[in-house]
Amino acid sequence: MLACFRLLQAQVTTKYGDEVSTLDGIMKAYYDVVTVKKGGKVSYERDSLLHITNAGVGMLQIDKEGKTVLQYITLKEYHRLSDAYLEKNGFDEKEINRKLEKFGNIYHVWSTYESRNTADGPVIERGINSVELFFDGKRFWITSWIFDSERRDNPIPKEYLEK
Repeated sequence: MLACFRLLQAQVTTKYGDEVSTLDGIMKAYYDVVTVKKGGKVSYERDSLLHITNAGVGMLQIDKEGKTVLQYITLKEYHRLSDAYLEKNGFDEKEINRKLEKFGNIYHVWSTYESRNTADGPVIERGINSVELFFDGKRFWITSWIFDSERRDNPIPKEYLEK
């Protein structure tokens, strides 16, 4: 009975109910927070409760010359840039595979995803999120993440698709 009480006591949730004391919990919240119906916006406040202050977001894009470029911005700027698309189209992203690397309290998650405009819509994009996290002894914090999309010249390797 005492062991059960300690397990319940150790669970940490944000004010939005996101369970952040486990890796599975924070990764679920990471994807849940970006799921937005057409006309909506991602809750910056909810998302910021998953991240450390000044967390960075990196997006790899292909420029006009075909060169891969990195746009690295703050979480707040990412929300500002994505709101117009989300309001017009909606967005639903799900993790389809995960690979984990860990050292001490530092975690690195290779999280393969599929994106749709609605939960039952066709896949519009696949790719991999590289998510860095810190565990403070009670809960996980996302320190940064960067993503790259699957393209004809950049297919997702088989080992990132297998469960």
